[in-house]
Amino acid sequence: MTDMLICKDVLSNSDVKFGTSGARGLVEDFTPEVCAAFVSAFLTRISKCFASDTLFLGIDNRPSSPIIAKLCASAAIAVGYKVRYFGVLPTPALALYALANKQPSIMVTGSHIPFDRNGLKFYTPEGEITKQDEQEIVTSTENVVLSNSPFLLNLDCAAIEAYKARYCTLFGRDTLRNKRIGVYEHSSAGRDIFRGILESLGADVISFGRSDEFVPIDTEAVSDEDKERAKAWVNEFKLDAIFSTDGDGDRPLIADEHGNWLRGDIVGLLTCMELGIESVATPVSCNSAIESSGEFKEVSRTRIGSPYVIAEFPTLATKYNTTAGFEANGGFMLGSTCQYNGADVAPLPTRDAMLPFIMIMARSVNKSCTVSALSESLPSRFTDSDRLKNMPTEKSKDFIAHGVANTSLLVKKLGLANHIVALNQVDGLRMTLSNDDIVHLRPSGNAPEMRVYVESGGQDSAKQLLDLVLSKLQKILVS
Repeated sequence: MTDMLICKDVLSNSDVKFGTSGARGLVEDFTPEVCAAFVSAFLTRISKCFASDTLFLGIDNRPSSPIIAKLCASAAIAVGYKVRYFGVLPTPALALYALANKQPSIMVTGSHIPFDRNGLKFYTPEGEITKQDEQEIVTSTENVVLSNSPFLLNLDCAAIEAYKARYCTLFGRDTLRNKRIGVYEHSSAGRDIFRGILESLGADVISFGRSDEFVPIDTEAVSDEDKERAKAWVNEFKLDAIFSTDGDGDRPLIADEHGNWLRGDIVGLLTCMELGIESVATPVSCNSAIESSGEFKEVSRTRIGSPYVIAEFPTLATKYNTTAGFEANGGFMLGSTCQYNGADVAPLPTRDAMLPFIMIMARSVNKSCTVSALSESLPSRFTDSDRLKNMPTEKSKDFIAHGVANTSLLVKKLGLANHIVALNQVDGLRMTLSNDDIVHLRPSGNAPEMRVYVESGGQDSAKQLLDLVLSKLQKILVS
């Protein structure tokens, strides 16, 4: 054993920080001390609120994830917890099994960020940790106990099997009948199970794109290469749709029969429509078609990040029978039990990728139409987004603060032809223009990036608006 350290001291001196979902940083910053501090603070808080004794642990396919998992496991054992290790699996699979067994869990994943970074996602026995939980972890005065004892990560497959069973037994064999689906596997944590689940529901499945190297898929900013690949794949394999996810399998990436990737908020909207959801929580960055669709009794707008979306569920549950949430990245959170074709779909209040894909494809089957036709049936509001990389958070915040102070100058700097009629500062700066276009600037909570979201009345105009704003920001902030 080494001398005792204090969790808050270790964490305050570390560059691993909480963002919109989980703690993230460079791989080199996940030292034994930092991992032990996070785990010690988290499990000490858990032990005060829940009668649990085992930490459930999973990882994504990043090369650094097994090493960090061993550090987390050793730290958990040092504070008196047992460990069950489930290996590579989707984050929602780990969360589902931990919730069912009322045990805490940690997923070692950096989600969509590059392989030189990684992260930790924390779950209490009741679900994702809250922002208050995050604050208590980073200010914990508990001791950090470093263990020199090696921990063998013995693989437990129970969580994977439970996740597969959720979908293979819940929906019928004909749910995806006659659908020809491509699975873009890359390095997704769920690549070994997605095909089997979809085939069990009646789909004809073709897998492609598997990579031995980690691929940082961002479902909010699909690369030009993946846009071209999708079009080539649907033509080559005569596909009705393509299914993929980000790195840890909790955000869906779905392409229609033309190879066009669907926006995540459209995925969430269509999923809620198929499930018959009454009330929705969704971040301020999501498409305004959610309200204009007229499908919901209430839409609650939140800050960006799944903890903020999930935090709205208890309030909505007091007024409505069914509640769900989704984000612009496509991550879908089911906040209540709902019925689908006579079966109860149990809540899963964390991001999931598989349920929204199944629901969209089932809706396509039930309505005897294509995936693109489902999108075209919605109100004509189109969104696009991208990010300005390697942009320090403070620099982004300063730019936004100056823009709020002088909106006319901001409009001029961004080259916008219309004036601002409404400002929303729930998360970043969301500007509604006089022609109903929307521009939303926001510093990323996970990486040194400036996120840019736009909305317009056409897909081409949305793309043009995004390109304009990004080019102006590039000149202002980078040049």
